[in-house]
Amino acid sequence: MKRRFRWILGILFLAAVFLEKTTFAVAFGEEQTPPEPFSVQAGSYVLMEMQTGRVLAGRDIHERLAMASTTKIMTALLTLEQPNLDAYFTVDSKAILVEGSSMGLLPGDRVTLRGLAVGMLLHSGNDSAGAAAVKIGGTAENFVAMMNERAAQMGLEDTHFSTPSGLDADDHYSSAYDMAVLAKNALENEDFSQICSTARMQISFGNPPYDRWLKNHNRLLEEYDGCIGVKTGFTKKAGRCLVSAARRGEITLICVTLSAADDWNVHKKLFDYGFSLVQQVDLAACLPEISLPVVGGTLSSVKARLSGDTVSAVLQGEERQITAKIFVDPFYYAPLQKEQKAGEVEFYLGEQKLGSWDLYPERTVEARVSEKKGIWDTIKGWFGR
Repeated sequence: MKRRFRWILGILFLAAVFLEKTTFAVAFGEEQTPPEPFSVQAGSYVLMEMQTGRVLAGRDIHERLAMASTTKIMTALLTLEQPNLDAYFTVDSKAILVEGSSMGLLPGDRVTLRGLAVGMLLHSGNDSAGAAAVKIGGTAENFVAMMNERAAQMGLEDTHFSTPSGLDADDHYSSAYDMAVLAKNALENEDFSQICSTARMQISFGNPPYDRWLKNHNRLLEEYDGCIGVKTGFTKKAGRCLVSAARRGEITLICVTLSAADDWNVHKKLFDYGFSLVQQVDLAACLPEISLPVVGGTLSSVKARLSGDTVSAVLQGEERQITAKIFVDPFYYAPLQKEQKAGEVEFYLGEQKLGSWDLYPERTVEARVSEKKGIWDTIKGWFGR
């Protein structure tokens, strides 16, 4: 039988319904609404906290708009997820014949997939996007289908790709929110994160390959302290588009503007605004001490510990609103190993789930060894009684 308990820390304790595991919740304070940001001149924009995916500010965040070369976030991510990133191959001569920005590929050039990703993220190379698309998908059309399939897996409901480069095309669009979610996924790839956060990189390509230096078009890497990427974009239809990310301590913010003439300054102001709102909270500190009852052990109970990093980002003052649902059994049979999962804790801020963590015993509890008595000991016991 399970029991559910809700604890409102320091205020009251309520017993609830019986389930398979014991569940109780810890709640704090009342909800607060963050202040509105300044006026942002853009077709649409969003400011997101990366760990939780929480939107801190935005306008028309789901509006479908052209997104220009920020498209290459998806193209580069798919490229960097391929095997043999550093194996050289000859580019398809037709795939590199694309208008617009270029990393400088020529027919017959040999390059690596990693090098093409660098060309996309630093020089916004349409030629590198085309070469990667044909190498990976066989045709650009097949690769675009892969892009849309991956977008669906990420839950990008307002996104559809028609080209790997981001040149204007029918049915090629995204939203500020979707581009932020895409950037969040891409930044979790170590190769992607390392490349897009670098101001200058040396790569080798050509016929035969030789070393060249490419400079990142993202000015924020040099102009905003803590900037770690991500991608610029521009076409006549889309206007100036920018997806950027900045990190201070363990807090990472993602900012997206679509069709914003003064995007560099807008992103700086939005980052300053976001970092003034957000703070780090150790969720484990919000919990009471959790004790696990043990049957047949050398100890009758053992303290529980949370696994992994429990630091999360919330708005200033919101730590009083965090709730925790704790799932544990009514008791555990010994032996209970230190590395044995004993339950789970889910943390929430209102209806938004901040994450879940496994519970483990702080130490191993061995089974209690019972003493076996012989027949004469048993008889003596009878007479003794």
